[in-house]
Amino acid sequence: MAGMFVGTLRFCATGMTLLALNKPFGTICQFSPHPTRPTLAECIAQPGVYPAGRLDADSEGLLLLTDDGRLQARIAEPERKLPKTYWAQVEGAYEETAVARLRAGLDLGDFVTLPCDAREIPEPQALWPRHPPIRYRASIPTHWLEITLVEGKNRQVRRMTAAVGKPTLRLVRVAIGPVDVFALNLAPGQWCELPQQILTLSGQRRDRSSR
Repeated sequence: MAGMFVGTLRFCATGMTLLALNKPFGTICQFSPHPTRPTLAECIAQPGVYPAGRLDADSEGLLLLTDDGRLQARIAEPERKLPKTYWAQVEGAYEETAVARLRAGLDLGDFVTLPCDAREIPEPQALWPRHPPIRYRASIPTHWLEITLVEGKNRQVRRMTAAVGKPTLRLVRVAIGPVDVFALNLAPGQWCELPQQILTLSGQRRDRSSR
């Protein structure tokens, strides 16, 4: 799998670098070699940048990388409250009570999640196919949720949906703050450079599910 640079926006006068990558399923969030999985080095050849936050190997979508430690902290730290939006395909039929529990906050044992935005969305038509696809079971329905968090603890979305009886089958991060993977037109494995100032923008919430 080879990564592809698909564009640049060079508006940052400070010389900091901010990249957006559509991380493919199965890729681990590190540049050093891994014995069994592809790494970020197979997508991005630019030296000196590091992930601002993480995305599990079995999750897909938007990952930001930078060479600036302060910017990395601003993106990654839950205290900064930069919203991160996920699309989750979950097992079982839709239940409003389950989604209400997600919104209210959940006790996951080691921490209690903050209140979040969560809603059902139609199956996203613009979403790229996953390789390999999720396991299909005709007897068990699935549905899609859009979940927006201002924190991002280890495997948090998966743990949250499991806690309400809706295990996550596929998880895609579609936005971090105003940065939207579809607006950037990034296919899996593609990346582009962004202006560092983009993270200070306070755009209105978009209905991404219509794509």
